[in-house]
Amino acid sequence: MKRVSVELIPREEGALRSELEFLQQYKDKVDIINIPDLLRFDMRSWMGAAVAQEYFPASMPHIRAMDVDLEKPLAMQGFLREKNIREVLVIEGDPPQDMSHKTYPTVSTDVIRKFRAEMPEVKVYAGIDQYRGSMRHELVRVQRKKLAGAAGFFTQPFFDLRYLEIYHEMLQDMDVYWGVSPVLTLPSQSYWERKNNVVFPRDFEPTLAWSVDFSRRVMEFVDKKDSSLYLMPIKTNLEEYIKGVFADL
Repeated sequence: MKRVSVELIPREEGALRSELEFLQQYKDKVDIINIPDLLRFDMRSWMGAAVAQEYFPASMPHIRAMDVDLEKPLAMQGFLREKNIREVLVIEGDPPQDMSHKTYPTVSTDVIRKFRAEMPEVKVYAGIDQYRGSMRHELVRVQRKKLAGAAGFFTQPFFDLRYLEIYHEMLQDMDVYWGVSPVLTLPSQSYWERKNNVVFPRDFEPTLAWSVDFSRRVMEFVDKKDSSLYLMPIKTNLEEYIKGVFADL
């Protein structure tokens, strides 16, 4: 396997440090920490990434395209250079709930190009949303992001290995982090179905045991293909999930 990334939510610094300290015992298995940029929290993604770099050799903040003003230099440019953060994940971003938060009609390809122009030393990744529409249309978006300068991609979480295998066949020449995330309740399953158009396999169960087993099967597949894994322990007990995923490894 190339690399394993774990996503941690930057709710506040103390909680983030606690999770990072727990993950230290898996330092031989986890290569990089991903930090999403969630506006409901005070800590921006690049600030959380700087904290993560105190514990792991690499961290990757998520950059919301709609927050970037193309007419001005990248707002986080100085901070990223000061903290030697060399990788970012550019996403479109969801509209803010706080209407006072200013956004721009900027798309991810704009920001990828902006990073390539203003911070060529930074490796820029982009997102893949395999549920957004047809596979054909998503693969076109992937090509556009690659042409804009994206060096690799992070997917939304998969819940069906067969679906992942199809996407892998289409993207096997690219640097892709294949996403998995636990879904532990019926309301959470319903959210993924309604909000993200996920079709769960017939054997799916909203339990920790199913999610851990599926994550391990994806990890085995990714390892055989010499690709990368993206663990997103959203709304779950981080310790129980990670211990299950890496058990006996």
